[in-house]
Amino acid sequence: MGMEPQVSPVLRRAAAYAWRLIAVGVAVYGIFMVLGRFHEIGIALFVALVITALLRPVADLAARLLPRGLAVALSLVGSIAFTLGVLALVGEAVAGESARLVREFREGLESIETWLERPPFRLDPGALSGLQARIGDYLGTHRSALLTTALSGASQVVKVLTVLVLSLFCAVFFIHSGDRHWAWFCGQLPAGARERWEVGGRAAWRTFTGYTHGIVLVAGTNAILVGLALYFLGVPLAVPLALLEFVAAFVPLVGSPIALAVAAVVALAAKGPLVAGVVVALIVVIGQIEGHLLHPLVMSWAVRLHPVVVAVSVIAGAIAAGVVGAVVAVPLVSVVWSAYTALRALSHRPPPPDPAGPAPADPPVPHP
Repeated sequence: MGMEPQVSPVLRRAAAYAWRLIAVGVAVYGIFMVLGRFHEIGIALFVALVITALLRPVADLAARLLPRGLAVALSLVGSIAFTLGVLALVGEAVAGESARLVREFREGLESIETWLERPPFRLDPGALSGLQARIGDYLGTHRSALLTTALSGASQVVKVLTVLVLSLFCAVFFIHSGDRHWAWFCGQLPAGARERWEVGGRAAWRTFTGYTHGIVLVAGTNAILVGLALYFLGVPLAVPLALLEFVAAFVPLVGSPIALAVAAVVALAAKGPLVAGVVVALIVVIGQIEGHLLHPLVMSWAVRLHPVVVAVSVIAGAIAAGVVGAVVAVPLVSVVWSAYTALRALSHRPPPPDPAGPAPADPPVPHP
């Protein structure tokens, strides 16, 4: 009988890791399939957790003087009033400067056309002159398609409102007694798994809260810097563009440059190439401030991820779920890594000493 072929230990270990990776990949794919079916619920829960992370400290502070339920209600109503006030300010700014922006945009197009007709581009003088007529013809030809898109957009608005209502509903309970809900959930688990879930849950929530506070602070700082710079440069719609910068900063690495690129286009149309060049320089400056000052100081204690991991997470999230995936990817990876680190430390922790002490030694056997 011949000898069995020897399998290399490296190949055996690689095969063991390979089937585990396949199992993890199948599980992740299944999770994404389920979330794809119920993505509105997932988004609502994520927004509710963000609201809880932001308003739970406010409610805890107010609960020192008021009943818990009243403190939660005041924090939610106050935040909603503040958000509606900001949106009203932005709407007023857009309504007040829209006519001026349209006029300056047309003048900017004419100056851009004249600039492109000169060396070194030497474009055809009629290349841009008929653009407005072509846009009008397109709108007239595709009117039915645009109407269908508008109606589908209306249905999307209904979905967004539904998600917001569900988010607020869940946030009320999370802010009021989320810790008790988590304690009840852990109490339903087997006794051997309770400690691991409690440790992992605390680490995950601590990381998520730190990330949320940090990204809001970074986004607010970026928005203030952009708004002040655009205001002093005389660029129209400085407040809406600052709000766009605030929202875009929630997508790490890529959101802020995209928002500032939009501001550069507006500056080019309204103020010309010189101011647009200043805005482009502003993109570089704010990117350096965000990357080398704000993120290391504000978020390093909460999110310990390499920039390559952040970039890959953002791109993968965008591919999987669009803009929502790009926003959710980094906090999701951070929470998973934090929970894994806490559970690994728990597994390497030495067992607690026996309260009864060491077992007594057997008495010596007398020799004859």
